[in-house]
Parts: sequence; C-alpha cells; structure tokens
Amino acid sequence: MNMLNLKSIKTQLILFLGCFALFIAVKDKDPAFLFTTLIAVIFASAIEALISYLKTRTLRIGESAVITGLIAGYVISSDEVWWKPALVCSLAILSKHLVRFQKKHIFNPAAFGIFTAILFFGIAAQWKATYLWYVLAPLGIYFAHRLRKTEVLIGYAVVSCVLFGTQALLSKVPLGNISGYFSYFYIFVMIIEPKTSPSKPLGKYVFGTGIAVLIFIFTEAGVKFDAELLSLLLMNAAVPLLNKVSSKRGGLV
Repeated sequence: MNMLNLKSIKTQLILFLGCFALFIAVKDKDPAFLFTTLIAVIFASAIEALISYLKTRTLRIGESAVITGLIAGYVISSDEVWWKPALVCSLAILSKHLVRFQKKHIFNPAAFGIFTAILFFGIAAQWKATYLWYVLAPLGIYFAHRLRKTEVLIGYAVVSCVLFGTQALLSKVPLGNISGYFSYFYIFVMIIEPKTSPSKPLGKYVFGTGIAVLIFIFTEAGVKFDAELLSLLLMNAAVPLLNKVSSKRGGLV
C-alpha cells in the first residue's frame, strides 16, 4: 500500500478521514471513538492482508481496506466492545471476496458489514460527526469530482430536497429544517464509493435518485432498521443492470 502518494484519491481520503477522526476525538473528548476506529482499521487491514496472502502468497494491505475500517469506525457506536467493530470489518471485507458478480464485488463493503451486524448482531450505530456539513460537504464534493461521481450527489440532493421539502410544506414545517434530515457522512463519503456505483452519467443520476427515494419511503414507513444503509445496498444490487442499460444506450448515459 503506497500511503505516501498524495496524488492518490484513496490516500487523500484516508488522510482526511484520519485527521477528521483525530479532530473529532479531541473536540468531543472521546478517546473511545479513536479506539473503535483503530480496531476497525486493524481488523479490516488484517483480514484483507490474509485473504491476499491466501490468494497470491504475497502480503498486501489495500488502501480500500483502510478506508473501510475508517468508515466503520465513524458509524459504529464507540460504546460497543472491541470484537463488534472487528466483526463488522470481517463481514465487510469478506463480502468483497464472496459476494461478487462478473468478477466484481456488488455491495459497498462498509455498508454491508455495518448493516449486517446491526441486523443480526444488534450492533448500535452512532454516525459520528455526520451533521458537520461544513466540513464534509466541501471535501465530499471534491472527492465526488475526482471519482467522477458528482451525478450521484446531484441526483440524491435534488430528489431528497423535493421529497422532504414537499413533506415539510405539507406539514407546515420551515424548509430550513430539512437540512437536519440528511446524514452528511453517508452522503459525501459512502454513496460515492466508485466500484459499487454506476459508471455512466444516467446510471449515476438514477443511482443517487433511487437512494433518495428509498430513504424517503423507508423513513415514512417508520422502519426499525437503518434506512440509509439498506437503501444504499439495494441500489448497489441494481448497479449491474444500470451499467448494462447505459452501455446499450451508446455510453452517453
């Protein structure tokens, strides 16, 4: 893993998430958050390295595994015992290698690991610092641009604002309040993951739109599971179809 290549978007994301985690831990006086994140990164990296060794007989830690661990650290509650973030990262990394279609993994690894652990093992989520939009939005827009996923953000933002804005008007709630409905860490870090989102512009718009619609439906239905994570995973599953349809349209969409 080349952690010194500052031009690498993955390296930049690792540095951002790492520095942001340190800032939050100091600001909130929350060393448990750093401990949970460190455990998640260690286990994600260790499992990825083990699988790499079993496959190629070379020991390699991918940057993607570090990112998965960092994301898990932000989302999992710091009150959980150490083996729970380890379990989340085990499920996340294993999903990359076991749940595949046409030699590619289908689901966002962090989302899969976290949602599965919440659903079957009762792990609590905290979404640390997810409402610090003034930090997450500028950096998230930059990362989305570098990853060519800006259309995902546009599709998500437009549809979310229309749906929740209409709901606010009908409920006679100030429109400014809808900003509190959004999980900015989820939006600007998780849904723009490049390998589990569409490759063509129209597919990206549909992907972002679909996530927004599903979140709205699940939220209005009062579901007890994490609506954001399930919505992302369901749209991940639709990506092969979105890519296929886009390709048949000549690649422009």
